[in-house]
Amino acid sequence: MTRRIEYVRVYVMNTKLTLRMDAAIILKAKRQAARRGKSVSQMFSDFVTSLEATKDRRDLPPLTSSLLGIMGDAQVSEEDYKKHLREKYL
Repeated sequence: MTRRIEYVRVYVMNTKLTLRMDAAIILKAKRQAARRGKSVSQMFSDFVTSLEATKDRRDLPPLTSSLLGIMGDAQVSEEDYKKHLREKYL
């Protein structure tokens, strides 16, 4: 059996963008970025990307749509979920 491995190079070109805003907003953005371990540029990129994803929310029932993103960046394992269900129902 012969395995074929292919490599694909992806080039990403970053372009500089200058935004003008109140100094207090800039300070808040920098604090949030530091808390999240990201750059302000990456947070802005994530935000703009999330705007594209919000189009899909219109296809969901209102209750489901309102719950999207409620847990933020929380990491919940399957075991945590099973434990929650045991505590709730047993």
